[in-house]
Amino acid sequence: MKRDDVYEKGLNIRKEVMGAANVEARLKASTEFMQPLQTMISKWAYGEIWGRDELPRKVRSMLVLAMMAALNRPKELRVHLIGAVNNGCTKEEIREVLLQVAIYCGIPASLDAHMLAQEVFAELDA
Repeated sequence: MKRDDVYEKGLNIRKEVMGAANVEARLKASTEFMQPLQTMISKWAYGEIWGRDELPRKVRSMLVLAMMAALNRPKELRVHLIGAVNNGCTKEEIREVLLQVAIYCGIPASLDAHMLAQEVFAELDA
């Protein structure tokens, strides 16, 4: 795999947002089958999109939380909750995002996301 500047930029942003240990563990566990997807995530999601200056990372985190809750993706929601805290989102701001999800995506989606957020907050506070 040839690493270009956008990939390197994305990998650095990904580590800052999600935590270096988390990203390194995902990359280390990545199989030959999964490697192209991991490369896409670092290059495109984080290098191309998260690397843009037009929105602050905190706002990007809140958008991703809403999307992961709406799409019922609890594993990704969990890691992005941690990323949102890393990006400066408060518990109150996260709650407001999840309340917005209740109105536009449904109470069950918001309820699941609220319960998962409580779990993550408890783990972070421990």
